[in-house]
Amino acid sequence: MGKLDGKVAVITGAGSGIGKAAAIKLAEEGAKIALVDVKEENARRVKEQVEEKGSSAIILECDISKPEEVEEMYKKVGETWDRVDIVFANAGINGVISPIEDLSPEDWNTTITTNLNGTFLTVKYAIPYLKKNGGSVIITSSINGNRIYKNFGFSAYSTSKIGQTGFGKMAALELAQYKIRVNIICPGAIDTNIDENTFPEEESLKKIKIPVEYPEGNQPLEKGSGKPEQVADLVFFLASDMSSHITGTEVYIDGAESLL
Repeated sequence: MGKLDGKVAVITGAGSGIGKAAAIKLAEEGAKIALVDVKEENARRVKEQVEEKGSSAIILECDISKPEEVEEMYKKVGETWDRVDIVFANAGINGVISPIEDLSPEDWNTTITTNLNGTFLTVKYAIPYLKKNGGSVIITSSINGNRIYKNFGFSAYSTSKIGQTGFGKMAALELAQYKIRVNIICPGAIDTNIDENTFPEEESLKKIKIPVEYPEGNQPLEKGSGKPEQVADLVFFLASDMSSHITGTEVYIDGAESLL
């Protein structure tokens, strides 16, 4: 028997990286999984892996920055399983990496809209479903904007990430009366493909960078990036009753990287 038997989990950005690892982990523990991704084909293999664990999954194509698509996505989950117990608001992009002076308003808006507005919409439209039985919301933020500011050019990304943390804490207090917990995870460097959604402007960054020397292997605990599966274990903990008295909390998972 899994700790999440009978529960339904909605995971955004489920086609790869942390979202994929979380889907497989929660399926192992008995949850049914709604795999939400901007492209349906991204999640096909993940659906197969969830089913290999003996659970069931549906794939829902959705752009989390578009309210009507997010609302429709939850309607389909409700029609399929008539409940939502866990929401992992994980989808996001790095966006354009640029000095503030050179960052276009359009590129700023793209990052904020995807990461911050997308998180708001993912939580907002889940609430009517979560209120029925209570549940757990987990938001993927970052050490960027919360603990570190040394990644030059990441002003839009870091702003979106600290915004997610503030929003998560407001939501935790507001939704506590419905037995809905809201927590925020803040990963450091994790081996994922998010860099495919990064558009660096390396040359222009030279004028703003302050040189800093770090010891070799900038994550002291393991001398390298973390693994999506390690983050998935944290997501499982926060999704389960093992964390029943934890809400409104950001949890850092970075091998002490952000303490350097």
